[in-house]
Amino acid sequence: MKNILLSISLLFSVVVLAQPAAVVKADAAFKSGKYYEAAELAVKAYEKISPRNERALDLKSSLAYKAGYSFEKAFDTEKAIEWYQRAIDLRHYEENPYVYFRIANNYKKQGSYDKARENYEEFLTLVPIDKQAQNALASLEEAVVMKDNRTRYTVKSETKINDAGLDMAPSISSRRGNAIVFGSTRSSSVSGGTDPITGEGFFNIWEVEKERSGNWTAPKLFEADSLNTEHNEGTMVFDGRFRNIFFTRCPSVHKKALGCQIWMAEKKGRSFGLPEKLPLAPSDTISVGHPLPNENGSALIFSSDMPGGFGGRDLWYTEYDRRAKTWSKPENLGAAVNTAGDELFPTFALNGDLFFASNGHKGLGGLDIFRAKKSDDPKVFTAPENLGTPLNSDANDYHLIEMDERNGFFTSNRSGSVGSKNLPDIWSYELPPNIFDLKVIVTEVGGVSRIEGATVEVTPEGGTAFTKVTNENGEVFWDKKPDGTRFINEETDFVVKVLTTEGYHESDNIEVFSTKELKYDQNFILEMNLLPKTPIVLPEVRYDLGSSVLQVKEGEINSKDSLNYVYDLLQEYPGMVLKLVSHTDARGSARTNERLAKARAQSCVDYLVNEKGVDPKRLIPTGKGENSPRIIYKQDGKYLPNKPSGEFEAIELKESFINQFKSSDKELFEQLHQYNRRTEAEVVRMDFNESKSE
Repeated sequence: MKNILLSISLLFSVVVLAQPAAVVKADAAFKSGKYYEAAELAVKAYEKISPRNERALDLKSSLAYKAGYSFEKAFDTEKAIEWYQRAIDLRHYEENPYVYFRIANNYKKQGSYDKARENYEEFLTLVPIDKQAQNALASLEEAVVMKDNRTRYTVKSETKINDAGLDMAPSISSRRGNAIVFGSTRSSSVSGGTDPITGEGFFNIWEVEKERSGNWTAPKLFEADSLNTEHNEGTMVFDGRFRNIFFTRCPSVHKKALGCQIWMAEKKGRSFGLPEKLPLAPSDTISVGHPLPNENGSALIFSSDMPGGFGGRDLWYTEYDRRAKTWSKPENLGAAVNTAGDELFPTFALNGDLFFASNGHKGLGGLDIFRAKKSDDPKVFTAPENLGTPLNSDANDYHLIEMDERNGFFTSNRSGSVGSKNLPDIWSYELPPNIFDLKVIVTEVGGVSRIEGATVEVTPEGGTAFTKVTNENGEVFWDKKPDGTRFINEETDFVVKVLTTEGYHESDNIEVFSTKELKYDQNFILEMNLLPKTPIVLPEVRYDLGSSVLQVKEGEINSKDSLNYVYDLLQEYPGMVLKLVSHTDARGSARTNERLAKARAQSCVDYLVNEKGVDPKRLIPTGKGENSPRIIYKQDGKYLPNKPSGEFEAIELKESFINQFKSSDKELFEQLHQYNRRTEAEVVRMDFNESKSE
């Protein structure tokens, strides 16, 4: 029995001694930022601790949180959620409520917005004034809107560049724009082993070039002395003149938590000189990285967690003094850009706007890409706008570069990345051309009867005109050419006219439209008019029975408004001279109707001359009384005043025809008489010149 008790005592002592050692080892890896190692060490330490008392439970909850945080930093979202939840189950939130915030962020990365919302709300009950969490909670609603309003961009993974490791932060590396550099953890000749932070290889700078065929060459290490080392090198960029390179180096030293630094190398002939570290960080434990030089390399925007920011990593600005050969004290870009979260990977748009990634502004998941417009001050940018889907996703999206106005690259670890871990890859995007088409409808003046057989001509700015003949509906339509290109292209002005058509006056009327600066698809629909050589039926002009006074009744037809159509017609065609012809129905004597019709025509002329200022020499009043019955059209049992499309019967509204409905259909009888009471316009000439004696 004594031997058994001694054995149990010794075993217990070993376990008690082993537990603190495992915890200390896990803590050391965690504090030094070796997250890949820390995750596994924290899990092992967690499993060795027996939950025999409150102290042990507290220790297990702390280790569960550190495991979750480490898995998150090592790009394992599933395990991060698992271990954050264990920490929550062990009431770690009583010590550190941010466990709710971090698990919510990871649910958001997965697109699990309901679970993210639940955990953000739990966090805010404990820390109700946290602006970052309030912003993250509010962004969930906007994320749904952005997904429902997908932009026109298309994206794809560059599978010929990426491998199963981490590939990120592409940048243009040649003046011709046919080569890019990027950071990658793939196996290389200058570094080996496993990075204790990511669990992958160490980052080096690689380069690929696009061949004339459009294919990428095999990636190769970027050629520059002492640039790629056994440490992590990434996020390399060139200044606008390709004379200087700036890159991030993150040293990996055993048992030391060293921050990243920005290095610079200057062009020396065809190669680059030895890189030099820029003295931007106040200490070795502060990280600076993701450099963004201006055109000549005299100023730099970068990301850092240095003191004086808004929280997390912020974007900062510094300038180089060539005389003193020093960089100025960094200035924070301010609250318009920076948040309590992280702002990373700044790049310039072609027009000088600022792209950057953030998890502090309202977005979809992890890091989203934003655009802030430039100002006259290189340190000041407007409030940023989220680029929306599909450039952004539930995953991390960052470091976007524009190759031209339609194409570029960015980094993302969204679904579809190479490998099984959804590690960051290089993705490309394309903005497809806007799709425009044109429909022209040709009608007689008045916009009622459509004209078949009219030739419409469209002339693009600086291009060759194209034509088409209207169909039976008076329409022509242009979209795609036989070769797949489009008739209506972007950034172009167009002139449209209807060529001379039999039975119609020659028209100098043209329509213009433009696709310049349009950022969306559009169907252009133009309606164009031709003047018939037959009488033009004007909008209805009414008079009281037996009167020539223009009828104006409240809530009913306003004859003056109808005559304004004539005024507009004369304004549109300054060479036009019109004969205004009034007609009556067949009731009453022919002589009386003729006099009444002439008086009514004169009333129309008087209004246009006296109240609208029309030159009287452009108007000729004529009364035809009942002598010219109107032509109407019967289609599907209905009598129509205007010519319809399709099959119809033309009918002259003689008194004998109308009288057949006098007893059988009183309403139709009155309607047909009303059709005969009308005012028409006949074009007398189109060459009126006010400056000449008429």
